[in-house]
Amino acid sequence: MISPVNSASEAQASAAVQASPARQPARTPASPAQVTDTVQLSSTAKIVQEAIETPAQTAKEAASGDRQAKALLARETAAHASEK
Repeated sequence: MISPVNSASEAQASAAVQASPARQPARTPASPAQVTDTVQLSSTAKIVQEAIETPAQTAKEAASGDRQAKALLARETAAHASEK
């Protein structure tokens, strides 16, 4: 019959206990108010967002210099002009 050796595991346990006070404490986050989240939209999500945009929002963006909004307004204006 083989009996387990306990002295090696006891030595490892005491070494682990002695090493743990030497560890640096884990850093805590500075404060929840300073945490910011950044969201990156995929190109598909951007297209969907532009598709459901209101005409007022498109006009506002075009007025502020958004080239995509300007192009959309030009296409919509041309489509409405050809309908009449």
